Amino acid sequence: MVKDLFERIQNNKGPLGKWASQAEGYFVFPKLEGELGPRMQFQGKDILNWSLNDYLGLANHPEVRKADADAAIEFGAAYPMGARMMSGHTKYHEQLEEELAAFVMKESAYLLNFGYQGILSTIDALVTRNDVIVYDVDAHACIIDGVRLHSGKRFTYRHNDIESMEKNLQRATKLAETTGGGILFITEGVFGMRGQQGKLKEIVAMKEKYNFRLLVDDAHGFGTLGKTGAGAGEEQGCQDGIDVYFSTFAKSMANIGAFVAADKDIIDYLKYNLRSQMFAKALPMIQTIGSLKRLELLRNSSEIKDKLWVNVNALQNGLKSRGFNIGDTNTCITPVYLEGSVPEAMVMVNDLRENYGIFLSIVIYPVIPKGIILLRMIPTTSHTLSDVDETLVAFEAIREKLENGTYKEIASQTKVDLDA
Repeated sequence: MVKDLFERIQNNKGPLGKWASQAEGYFVFPKLEGELGPRMQFQGKDILNWSLNDYLGLANHPEVRKADADAAIEFGAAYPMGARMMSGHTKYHEQLEEELAAFVMKESAYLLNFGYQGILSTIDALVTRNDVIVYDVDAHACIIDGVRLHSGKRFTYRHNDIESMEKNLQRATKLAETTGGGILFITEGVFGMRGQQGKLKEIVAMKEKYNFRLLVDDAHGFGTLGKTGAGAGEEQGCQDGIDVYFSTFAKSMANIGAFVAADKDIIDYLKYNLRSQMFAKALPMIQTIGSLKRLELLRNSSEIKDKLWVNVNALQNGLKSRGFNIGDTNTCITPVYLEGSVPEAMVMVNDLRENYGIFLSIVIYPVIPKGIILLRMIPTTSHTLSDVDETLVAFEAIREKLENGTYKEIASQTKVDLDA
């Protein structure tokens, strides 16, 4: 007898979905209201928001808001209507591609509709079943899903581990020699959970010994790292060694969309083989023209990035001086690692939001190991040093409550169904 397809779904909500009845609307899928920025409203209360990816504060920059509004008035939300290859191409799309390529120091670039979809489809287009992929075990879900599309072999290496990278490159080389294929090495410029930069300089150096091509997803590095803001490759002095550079607009550009940059022959190939773009509606004019303004500000307003790093350094140095474990982040992403259970984490975050007015992202098992609570903060240009001081005071208070058992006691009095 054939089972009902939905039986599994109804009986097993998944490792995160099982928390829905207790967490939805508060811990997950929260509704933040008010003008986008460090100060917003959550469930009717004013909160200090550390959970925005608007690194450079461009979302509410007056020139950006005007560019978006003017584009909407002139073109509406639908234009261009249709797939770009057949009916959706404009001079603005071409201009943005040319300016993005120049900014990240590559010959050519191609606009993409979304970051997640874009990197997934780029991986799919770059390899055949004879090729081998080598990638970081801590890669973002979009990379993992792209690798899953690959019908050939793939190897993971331990996170940012040079010895493991080389071992797997050796395995990939032997296999590629038998299949007649090549090797695609994938890493991130910045790992979004822990805030570490990928070891791009060391990886590029391995090209002298191994024959592979390097794809870097620099979603969190673009706009925040490097002298000009061109990302982790510029920061580490190895941008030339990145064969395919990818970034989304959803972080520093405060927009929707993405791009991939490489030598012209590679981009020309992707334009005619990237299925997610060939068969999808073109990036709308609001996003395209709006991104031109954002990129202009990235290039010409260095003080925006400078202010970001003033806030980043104040927050991270303040946490470290108070004995908090922020791991080995060397980017804007600021993780704070604490020891505690899932119920304690839920009580702690409730306390932060309700009594201290602090809103941030919480990461718990199964995303990270049991017994660890990760509080993840994203400093932005829009934050102030006063915001930092307020947060440091709150963090000292919640750590004391965690260590003296206050949260454990409250959690024990609250029904939390761990097996739900």
